[in-house]
Amino acid sequence: MKPHVWLGSLVLSVAAITLGGCSSTPAAQALPTYEQAASHPFIKANREALQQLVAGLSPADASPMLVATIVDVNDLRVSSPLGRTLSEQYSSAAAAAGVDVREMKLRGDVFVREQTGELLLSRELKDIARTHQARAVLVGTYSVAGQFVYVSIKLVRTESGQILRGYDYALPMDREVQRLVRKPTGDY
Repeated sequence: MKPHVWLGSLVLSVAAITLGGCSSTPAAQALPTYEQAASHPFIKANREALQQLVAGLSPADASPMLVATIVDVNDLRVSSPLGRTLSEQYSSAAAAAGVDVREMKLRGDVFVREQTGELLLSRELKDIARTHQARAVLVGTYSVAGQFVYVSIKLVRTESGQILRGYDYALPMDREVQRLVRKPTGDY
């Protein structure tokens, strides 16, 4: 082998090895585990909120209960994946606490809008509650701010509109919550 061919091969090999270390591909992140998912702070915060809301109430005082979709405080006609996820988690936590939760999605006479979930508006409250024989409805709003999403939930007696309980809390605006507050764009 001629010296200049050998030297050229050596230079190319060193360049390939050196440039290979300059890859712009980010290091792979470890995927979450089932243990991490089971103890996720988002789920814990929402369960705690429901527990605080019904603390001291007998299940009979809140049963049967409907859970409305949690909506954006700036537009009560709009929800998001966050609002629907919160509602689902409140329903699960209430049922686990012994409250008789009625599933509205199984009924055909509830107003359900495409991409927004079931929105329970105050003027419809009594009719829907009567149809489902509900004594209470969990309603709520969320408000997106800079670093937090502020959530307010209330347990309302269906017959009188009396607020039985209320609870406010904040969720950090982490990547997960940012994805959930996005408005539907048809990309789903």
